[in-house]
Amino acid sequence: MARILITSAIPYINGIKHLGNLVGSQLPADLFARYNRALGHEVMFICATDEHGTPAELAAAKAGKPVEAYCAEMHEVQKELAAGFRLSFDHFGRSSSQRNHRLTQHFAGKLAENGLIREVSEKQVYSIDDGRFLPDRYIEGTCPNCGYDSARGDQCDNCTKQLDPTDLINPHSTISGSTNLEVRETKHLYLMQRSLRDKLEAWIDSKTDWPILTTSIAKKWLNDGDGLQDRGITRDLHWGIPVKKGDAPWPGMEGKVFYVWFDAPIEYIACTAEWADANGLGDDAWQRWWRTDKGAADVTYYQFMGKDNVPFHTLSFPATILGSGEPWKLVDYLKSFNYLNYDGGQFSTSRGRGVFMDQALQVLPADYWRWWLLSHAPESSDAEFTWENFQTSVNKDLADVLGNLVSRVTKFAKSKFGDTIPAGGSFGAQETALIADLGARLRDYEGFMAAMEVRKAAAELRAIWVIGNEYLQSAAPWSVVKTDPEQAQAMIRLALNLIRVYAVVSAPFIPDASAAMMAALNCDDWSWPHDTSAALRTLPAGHGFAVPENLFRKITDEERADWQSRFAGIRA
Repeated sequence: MARILITSAIPYINGIKHLGNLVGSQLPADLFARYNRALGHEVMFICATDEHGTPAELAAAKAGKPVEAYCAEMHEVQKELAAGFRLSFDHFGRSSSQRNHRLTQHFAGKLAENGLIREVSEKQVYSIDDGRFLPDRYIEGTCPNCGYDSARGDQCDNCTKQLDPTDLINPHSTISGSTNLEVRETKHLYLMQRSLRDKLEAWIDSKTDWPILTTSIAKKWLNDGDGLQDRGITRDLHWGIPVKKGDAPWPGMEGKVFYVWFDAPIEYIACTAEWADANGLGDDAWQRWWRTDKGAADVTYYQFMGKDNVPFHTLSFPATILGSGEPWKLVDYLKSFNYLNYDGGQFSTSRGRGVFMDQALQVLPADYWRWWLLSHAPESSDAEFTWENFQTSVNKDLADVLGNLVSRVTKFAKSKFGDTIPAGGSFGAQETALIADLGARLRDYEGFMAAMEVRKAAAELRAIWVIGNEYLQSAAPWSVVKTDPEQAQAMIRLALNLIRVYAVVSAPFIPDASAAMMAALNCDDWSWPHDTSAALRTLPAGHGFAVPENLFRKITDEERADWQSRFAGIRA
């Protein structure tokens, strides 16, 4: 049994996330967590809400609520939606937790002890009309590198170049739109990432199995222009983790907070400590996942995120870990995703464009969305959601292939042989061929899942469903029952056992449908089909079963047109 640590990029607190956010981190991480649990591995799957920084302050002000109350409320909303999509987190925490306060301050103190923090008097953009310093993300302008006219003050989303606000051409405040900006002097702490460049480069170079997308972004940030830069880790804000060296005050940093991108990744560790607290466990319980001197040396750590988060997770967060000089666990494999676009444009939380998680669940149950999103995951390139493609995939893959097989088998079995699995006959050449084909395809499926090749795994799972339909079409038990009822019984016994196998191997993708299949089979044996022949004999003759309700309904043309129209505009 392996020990698997999985973290998904933590979503911002400021609003409900869209489907592009979901498929870029949380959903594929859940797929991988469910798969590894199904194999019997010990899994710790962690996520949280990212609650600090100006996005939270502005969203709270817009909602007319104190920021603490707004964050608490939105955390519950995001937690409920995660449950609605069946995201199987072991804990869904909060970056505003006291655990994260203490751990962030601890790391800052260690970095200072190791000479990796320096104080910098710098000039920052101040909005006269807004009466405040503007954090990086609340200044937009034209990127000096590629000319993109909506680059933010910390990064250009178009070319991914790391920026400072003063780099932007024609900058303006995204809070008010004001161009009445001036540069004022303030003092901040900087993490001396340049001092860690060789360690970071050696560590990245050692990850030869990482996706090309991940390593190419990491190396670009490491080497472009002047290469890796020292990075500010504090901000002039009210909402956040107060700047301290461990438990001690930090002279000259009164009234400042740590930059959200410094404290947010630390929440992965803090969230695991929150999990331990919530379950009445001591520090050893979470440290065995994160401290290599406490048992984490045998943990394999996987991160899942969109490509825009890669630079901070391959450079800044590892710089924090390495710079502390303490035996913390570093990520072993970082799975990154491109963007999912929406119907000819872009999903956008800030602009309210696309289908959002709450809206999706109002339209159809989670499994419909999980299947489409995972089977179209934007791995090697950006992908696009269209309502036509969604309708086709649901109707053909879920309703016609899987749902139809379950319905045909159970209804025929009940009508011809009653409410229990028939005992007659024995497996012949067609059944033996199916067992061999299924076994080979299952091994391929496992290979894709282990490698986190999400789209290939989905395609292989669909192929596994298809061979069951092809077997039924060829064997034709509804015809054989007229001439050789004993052999027809053997065919149906195999087919009912095949449904159980489908339920087990499909559960990481479509957990609710899998649970419905198992309930219809009156079965709670979720053991993985390592031995395909034995797996197809798990349910014995005489075992009771029922005909389930229709697993998946088809999407009509009228529904598709209605949804396409309803979600064509901008979400308020």
